[in-house]
Amino acid sequence: ECHVQNTAREYAKLYAAEAEPLEGFGEVPEIIPIFLIHRPANNIPYATVEEELVGEFVKYSVKDGKEVNFLRRDSEAGQKCCTFQHWVYEKTNGNLLVTDLQGVGMKLTDVGIATLAKGYKGFKGNCSFSFIEQFRALHQCNEYCEMLGLKSLRTTHQKQKKATSTKSKNLPSSSTVKKMVPKKAREPRDFISSEH
Repeated sequence: ECHVQNTAREYAKLYAAEAEPLEGFGEVPEIIPIFLIHRPANNIPYATVEEELVGEFVKYSVKDGKEVNFLRRDSEAGQKCCTFQHWVYEKTNGNLLVTDLQGVGMKLTDVGIATLAKGYKGFKGNCSFSFIEQFRALHQCNEYCEMLGLKSLRTTHQKQKKATSTKSKNLPSSSTVKKMVPKKAREPRDFISSEH
């Protein structure tokens, strides 16, 4: 828990250093530090300690990788959290995503990190790597993404989908297919659009 949150905190510091100087960007989300303490006289010898956050606690994104929740996506903090996710995603070439962003105002705690299955630079996150794919599919850039000059994920995702669908159109020739089911016998399928 400490390793994940403090790793995300280091990314947040780098994000702040890049975003704060931009004209009109304003305050940047901060991930508060968390500390592991040893209490040898206690039945539970280890505990974590962090700053108390006072005020309305808000989940800006959820742990399953979905973007900023619908009730908070229009808030400044929510948009800047979403931009932070996009910034980390781009800086790590899509290998790492800070997720489960929540806290009071611009102070965040109890975050999660998703990495690809092999990890990123020796670090493995605590969330499923599928969160990265979900974020790429659901993220919608906002004015803060534009201020930072982040590339649209929609364009990248659509290009990858087209490449995948083009590959699937290259079906094997009839001589390599052993058994084909007639069209009448096929079951109808339900399709779910990935565009939200």
